[in-house]
Amino acid sequence: MTALSEPAARAVPASGAVGRSIPRPDADAKVRGAAVYTVDLAEAGMLHAAVLRAELSAARIIRLDTSAAAGLPGVHAVVTGADAPALSGMLVVKDQTVFAIDIVRYAGEPIAAVAAETPEQAAAALAAIELELEPLDPVVDLDAAVAPDARLIHPGWADYAAPVDGFRSGNVAWDARLEKGTDEEWNAAFAAAHRVVSDEFRVPRQHQTPLEPHACVARYTTGRYTVHTSTQFPHSVRSRTAELLGIRPSAVRVLVPTVGGGFGGKLDAMLEPMACLLARRSGRPVRLVNSRAEELATAGPRENAVLRLRTAVDAEGRILAQEADVLTDNGANSSGETVICAGLPALALGSTYRIPLARYRTRVVYTNTAPTAAFRGVGGPYVVFAQESHLDHVARELGVDRRELRLRNVLRAGEAMVNGQALDDPILVEALESVERRAPWDRERPATPGKLRGKAVVPLTWLTNPGPGEASVSLSDDGTVLVTTAATEIGTGAVQTGVRQIVAERLGVHVDDVLVSTPDTDAAGFDNGAQGSRTTYGAGNAAGQAAGELREQILRTAAGMLEAAETDLEIAGDVVQVAGSPGASVTLAAVSAAAMFSSGPLSATGRFVAQPPEFDAGCVIGGLFSTINATSSHAHAAEVEVDPDTGEVTVLSYVVAQDVGRAINPAMVVGQVNGAVAQGIGYALYEDLRLGPDGRVLDRNLETYRIPTAPDVPPIDLEILENPLPTGPYGAKGVAEPPIVPVAAVLACAVSDAIGVTVTDLPLSPFAVLAALRANRR
Repeated sequence: MTALSEPAARAVPASGAVGRSIPRPDADAKVRGAAVYTVDLAEAGMLHAAVLRAELSAARIIRLDTSAAAGLPGVHAVVTGADAPALSGMLVVKDQTVFAIDIVRYAGEPIAAVAAETPEQAAAALAAIELELEPLDPVVDLDAAVAPDARLIHPGWADYAAPVDGFRSGNVAWDARLEKGTDEEWNAAFAAAHRVVSDEFRVPRQHQTPLEPHACVARYTTGRYTVHTSTQFPHSVRSRTAELLGIRPSAVRVLVPTVGGGFGGKLDAMLEPMACLLARRSGRPVRLVNSRAEELATAGPRENAVLRLRTAVDAEGRILAQEADVLTDNGANSSGETVICAGLPALALGSTYRIPLARYRTRVVYTNTAPTAAFRGVGGPYVVFAQESHLDHVARELGVDRRELRLRNVLRAGEAMVNGQALDDPILVEALESVERRAPWDRERPATPGKLRGKAVVPLTWLTNPGPGEASVSLSDDGTVLVTTAATEIGTGAVQTGVRQIVAERLGVHVDDVLVSTPDTDAAGFDNGAQGSRTTYGAGNAAGQAAGELREQILRTAAGMLEAAETDLEIAGDVVQVAGSPGASVTLAAVSAAAMFSSGPLSATGRFVAQPPEFDAGCVIGGLFSTINATSSHAHAAEVEVDPDTGEVTVLSYVVAQDVGRAINPAMVVGQVNGAVAQGIGYALYEDLRLGPDGRVLDRNLETYRIPTAPDVPPIDLEILENPLPTGPYGAKGVAEPPIVPVAAVLACAVSDAIGVTVTDLPLSPFAVLAALRANRR
């Protein structure tokens, strides 16, 4: 393992591209406002669409009459559930239609959509639609939803298609378990325990809040749909749109302009099927953009959850056995990744610490609320918050130092995670030592008069999404290299710097001479989307493999031109030369021209998918995520002050040690860590997408839904740890997702240290902190 300090920006190199802080080529356009996002697009003859959304959370549709709306001036199309009855769902449970049909299951659910010449005419048409609803009692609370007498939100759930049967029932859309140990071992552990500690934690929804809301422009010509959309997973939008419309995926072409943020919220089709229906009905291009209120009310946020933990420990605080019951909110249907990720809470609970015996259960629950979806660190931030707060509670019960408790339980190299998967090279202890060097645990600093001070440290094992990817590279006639990929640049720099640097390094060309196409599902092969920190890992591997094959083709062609052996040649910038004899060279442009009339154009395609690690398959029941791929090790430490009069929490210092495998572009690593910690501070202290008692989202704008601003985020002291991954491109692991996962945990533990009581709910708003303080004083 090596450690890197924060790097300085350097000039674009001619070689040795990997490991340099190369500036992003798209930065200037974004900073100056010249970048073109989907919300900026316009097509000749384009219509404007609007969506009629349900105002009730649960109801029967008694009457829906769109005839008056269809006859209004400027209106070209009106569509409803009758136009799209097909069922779909994000990979797993197929329980969603484009529009509500007969039953409304959440406030904000689409009922109908219109397309008109102007936005005003579209709004008038929505107002003219006659809709009569019969209210039903909404099911909102998670515990109430799984009660035996709960009203079923999907009475026909058993008829929904799913790839695996047996792990759902009633209002439980998916049930995933991890069980380790026999009944005898379990009973013996609890009987021998020095302490058994129980806690319950509750967390709210968090919205991704991208600057650019969901937006798309669709048209229908020659039997196919063309959709420009703001997405981080174009092939998912293609397949899901096709499934919802009951057509073949090849009938849909998806193109992606500049994306104004995603954070997991733009993995799935949302507006695209409605825009496609309207485009076909009207024969005109159709533009559909979410308002901020629609974005907050309907665009799949991080799920709210209830977590109950019970842990048996010995007198030194070593974990003997642990059980967890996790309820996560799926919302009204499975249009997001909540079902797919049902197995992650168990892995998050049992991948950092030694858990000899475990019984973890996660139920993904239907409620009459807007569907939830992926958000950076899926399933991790709230589980780690619960686990770490629970361990602090254990430490206080035993009188054991909280850092020492973690060191006694944290996994070492060669030990196995709770699923039986061996951690070949965990550097969790090294990560803890890294933050210890910069923020010594025993260092006591006096609190500001009148304030309470607390600190915490949290280690973490996290994953890199193993999804498949494909990329092609070709040598152009001017000697530049074009990478064609559906991997999407959503702001991380993974494509615009990471993938380009990997290709440049593999070929030996200038980074500036590597160009990347914009995502187009007609031109690029499948890529699993910008999610789970996989772009540099998956797309980088595929592009790097393709670059390796292209390099061989270039050298083969140049060898004939130079009358030299391929093994004697090297690519240096824009030329191929005989090693040690720079005068004997040909340009890459000349190589391209020569190949055109001998072997043909020079190009290659690379493919990558991570192979699953070995694990104990017998302990996982129903979990679609059963292993942790490309593990990385982390530690976060924080110090806070709490005002006991106002409940305000101030983050004084924040220290991070992050294992990235190999830093392809260190400056991009720094940027991702800073952004993730800021987003985690929002989750810990401010963000709460409030649901009313009837399940409606109460926050309609960014005045009531508070996200952190610059003054809320302290300087972040980061040490990048390099622990190369054999299967990563040049050793790289996922970077962008892990640094958000421990933030709520370490801040909650620090606040608990300051006020002397375990906090069990997020966010740690002034009201919540004051309530905890008053409860402790009683």
